[in-house]
Amino acid sequence: MTTTVAVATMKAAQVTAAGAGLRIVDLEIPNPGPGQVRIKVQACGVCHSDAIIIEGRRPGISYPRVPGHEVAGVVDALGVAVTEWRKGQRVGVGWHGGHDGTCPECQRGDYRLCRNEKNPGLSYDGGYQEYMLAPVEALVSIPDGLSDIDAAPLLCAGSNTYNALRYSGALPGDLVAVQGIGGLGHLGIQFANKLGYKVAAVGRGSQIESLAIKLGADVYIDSKAKDAAEELQKLGGAKVIIATAPDSRAMTELIGGLGSNGKLLLIGVASDPIEFAPTQLIRGGKTIEGWAGVTPAESDDTLHFAELRGVRAMIETYPLEKAAEAYARMMSGKAEFRVVLTM
Repeated sequence: MTTTVAVATMKAAQVTAAGAGLRIVDLEIPNPGPGQVRIKVQACGVCHSDAIIIEGRRPGISYPRVPGHEVAGVVDALGVAVTEWRKGQRVGVGWHGGHDGTCPECQRGDYRLCRNEKNPGLSYDGGYQEYMLAPVEALVSIPDGLSDIDAAPLLCAGSNTYNALRYSGALPGDLVAVQGIGGLGHLGIQFANKLGYKVAAVGRGSQIESLAIKLGADVYIDSKAKDAAEELQKLGGAKVIIATAPDSRAMTELIGGLGSNGKLLLIGVASDPIEFAPTQLIRGGKTIEGWAGVTPAESDDTLHFAELRGVRAMIETYPLEKAAEAYARMMSGKAEFRVVLTM
């Protein structure tokens, strides 16, 4: 007599090959190995970086794969020797999904630059599913004052903008410009305001001025109607310009808006080159810097600051079953401003 053992399954939005799109499948619920936890996913943000997996924009990706790196949920099961987390604890996972601890950068404590960094949805299956596995070093505790839906986009978009600003060198009262009022920029404006900067929001079109002011901008600059660099110079020159929109030409045009010792800090990922004359940087000691991301500890700081000061993303939610529609909405650039899957 043959005995059939029932296998517990879950729903997941999976990519079977580069460019094949997302489809809903039934997968076996995985069991955590040593040093891992299983997370019951409650919400997962849909981020532009998910296109790396869904469209196959990086060589060597292993398919099939479940995307998702803005994960909020609860610990459902513990792997062997996991003692620092408990079942039922609210946790999140961001883009930094693990590090080797042995490369030169890790040995110096700079885990965000790990040469063998793991990323949820890229190195292992991410949060577009009802349950996922994650290494303990990737976990972030979610404060009680944040819902799962609110926490999810803060684990990537929020963490990058908040930490880029707080490590930028700008002091309270300094002029800080936020270029782009989208998924990153609308959070950047809020964080810059709460950190005490004089905030100039740089966008395209007069129709978003009222929103920028509502989010916390002191000044709105319409780059379609005015030269944004000249307007920043009229305000004394920016100590820091956070470039969030993936537009290299727009970034280039802002270099002239930097003040002495000013910094253009790049967060938005663009593939075209930024063009400038060396004298633009030499005069006034200006710099251009790329932001490399955050560690779970810095994501933890972000969540607590957002809880304390009321920073929240503007979010559109979709059920997991409509993951393909949610992804298309995010990629269209018409979402206001983050898209989050709910389970």
